[in-house]
This record gives sequence, structure tokens and C-alpha cells, in this order.
Amino acid sequence: MSAANVSQPCKDYSFYHKLLLPGYILIFITGLTLNVMALWIFVRYLRLKSVVMIYMFNLAVSDLTFTLPLPLRLYYYFNHEWPFGNTLCQVSGSVFQINMYGSCIFLMCINLDRYIAIVHPLRWRHLRRPKVARLLCLVVWVVILMGSIPTAIVHKQNHCESQNQTTYLCFESFSDDMWQKNLFPLVVLAEILGFLLPLSSVTYCSIQIFRELCQTRQPKTLRQQKTVRLLLVNLVIFVIFFVPYNTTLAVYGLIKARVIDVEKQMQASVREVLIVTMMLASMNCTLDPLIYYFSTEGFRNTFKKLRRGQTWHSDTGMIRNQVVEQKSTRNNVASTAKQLPSENFRCPGICASTSYYSIFEWPY
Repeated sequence: MSAANVSQPCKDYSFYHKLLLPGYILIFITGLTLNVMALWIFVRYLRLKSVVMIYMFNLAVSDLTFTLPLPLRLYYYFNHEWPFGNTLCQVSGSVFQINMYGSCIFLMCINLDRYIAIVHPLRWRHLRRPKVARLLCLVVWVVILMGSIPTAIVHKQNHCESQNQTTYLCFESFSDDMWQKNLFPLVVLAEILGFLLPLSSVTYCSIQIFRELCQTRQPKTLRQQKTVRLLLVNLVIFVIFFVPYNTTLAVYGLIKARVIDVEKQMQASVREVLIVTMMLASMNCTLDPLIYYFSTEGFRNTFKKLRRGQTWHSDTGMIRNQVVEQKSTRNNVASTAKQLPSENFRCPGICASTSYYSIFEWPY
């Protein structure tokens, strides 16, 4: 969008708005529902006990950060006007960058954790502690939020004149002058640190993990199979959602900064592709919960039990039917114990001084 204060004739963006509106409605409903549910399961049921769960929790927070302001964007696409002021325009524009590059970095952290656990389980095991993971997530959030400040500054509300009326806009094209002075350096920095670095790391870690697992001739364990699923889902998210947008953004930035010279029609076509790939990149917040479901057994089991209507026992920290099962097991053990002689019971191979508790604890 233009940074100039002089009003310009309004361009007709209604076609793009009508094209984007259904997609972002779907993203908002699905992303909000799935990520709120994921955060609820992580915080209340799983308690963030493992390093991977800590990274997944922060990934869900990043996705929720993007979905919460989406109603403002939906209103703008429906009415073709931005009535919410400059500050909310800046916030709505910057949360997309926070989500996309935050997702890339947290997916990279998940892959690095799997890489250390499988390829270097002893050398770097000190890095796989929950305390280290929380500190790393804090650093990531600080870097992402600081990086979003320049984006918010340049992502200002714009206005144009249509039939002697002032129309306020948001999310539209920046001027060529702003691209050359401010935006292009930001795009280069974001592409390197927020996309190319995570993509290279995810690719390298995945190759090394696959190679390590293929070297073992023994059948893959359940944990190894879950790791393979996790890596494949991460790669699919990068290739389908992040690569198209960031590639198109790099090309469009080169065009707008006059690094490469193309015709106006070509520039308009690249912008159209950028708009579509941006919506595609936004869809990652709806599919990140698939990572939690297919790669985290505790998350999957908890989700299935909650879906069947089983409730949570707050005193014991377990699903209620698990509490009933444990009580039933203890009652069966107690009733069996009553049938055994308390003093003169002897079992071959077990010392005569063996007590009742040691008999029933020994197999465990």
C-alpha cells in the first residue's frame, strides 16, 4: 500500500476480496476450533511434560495468534473497506508474518529435537530438557515479535477517493518507493532467517534421521514409526504451504524493488499468484493439529476419549474411566489377597519371608 497521505483513485479489489473471503472463513472456523482444542488438551491433560509437546504448544499458540484477528480481515473483504483504524490494520498485517515464520521455526525445533534424539542421543542429550526447550521458545518469540515491528510500522492503513468519498484500505499493494526503501530488505531478512534457515534445517535433519533409521535392519519400533510420520507431515507442510508463498514473495519483491524488470502484466500476474499463495500459507494453522494428532500418542488417545464423552478427573489427573479401571484393579487385587493365607503361604522360588506386597509388586 502507498505510504503517501495524498488520496488516490480507488482501485477495484472486489474480485480478489470475493475470491479470498470463503477461504479465510474456512481458515478461521477450522483453525480457531482445532487450535483452541489442542491448547486445551496440552495444558489441562498432557501438562507439557516432554520437549516435543512444549514445541507443539508454542506452535498452537502461534496459529491461534493468527486466527483470532481474522474476523477483521473477513469484514474488510466483505465490505471492501477498513473501518477499524490504523493500529488494528498494523496488527492484522503483522500477525500473518508472526504465524508463518513462527510456524517455520517451531517446526524446525521439533525436527532438531528428533534429530538429536535419534542421531546424537548421547552427545547432545542435555539439549533435550524441558527447561532448555522453554528457554528456546522464549528466545524464538522475542525474535519473532521484534521482527514483526518493522512489518507493523510499514503496514499502515491507506485511503483512496471514490465518488467524492474517502475509502480506507488495508492489506493492499505497497508503493514501489516503499518496496525499494523499506520492504525489500525486510523481505530478504525474513526469507533467510524465517524460511530458508528452517527449510534447510528440516531437510537436513529429515535426511539424516531417515538414513539412521534405514541402517538398522531390525523392524522399526512404534516410536520410530511415529518419528517418520512426524517428519513426513513437517515436510509436507513446508513444501505445500510455505515454499509457494515464500518463492512468489521473493520474485515479487525483486520485481517491485526493480532488481528485475518485467512488464506490468507480468507484475500483475505475480501479484495474483502471491495473493493465492498467501491464503494457502495461512491454511497451515488448520493442518498443524494433524502433527499433534498423528505424532503424539498421548494427544491422540486423549482426543479420542474426550470425543467419546469421557470426562476428566481433576483430583487424579486422568480420564475418568481410567480412574474406574484402576479402582477396579485394586479391588480385584485386594479380594485375591484375602483368599491367600496371610502367614503360612509359601511359593516355590520365593523366599519364605516374602510379604503380601512383595508378591504383587514383583512382576512390575
